[in-house]
Amino acid sequence: MYAVVKTGGKQYKVVVGEKLKVEQIAADIDSQIVLNEVLMVANGDAVTIGTPVVAGAAIKATVVSHGRGDKVRIFKMRRRKHYQKHAGHRQNYTEIRIDSIDA
Repeated sequence: MYAVVKTGGKQYKVVVGEKLKVEQIAADIDSQIVLNEVLMVANGDAVTIGTPVVAGAAIKATVVSHGRGDKVRIFKMRRRKHYQKHAGHRQNYTEIRIDSIDA
C-alpha cells in the first residue's frame, strides 16, 4: 500500500515504515503529525485518485529529526563588467517516519 501526499508545496510517494525529508514542519521531535492532503491511495489493484484530495484519507507520521540540507552555491556574473556575486543557501527540513495510511 502506498499513497501520494502533498506537503510543503511538493508531492511525495510514501510507504508505511519509510523515512523521508520534507520541507520544515513546526512540530516537536517524537510528536505525531497528520498529513491530510492525500492526492492518491493505492492498495494492490485498487487505486483511488482524489479530486483534488481523497476524502477521508490521512497519513499519520512521527517527526524523527530536524536539520539543514546541503549547501547550494549561487554564483552570478556579468562578463566584461567586473561583477561577480557569490552566495549560498541551506534549506531547512524535517525528517518524518510514516506510521500508517488511513484511506
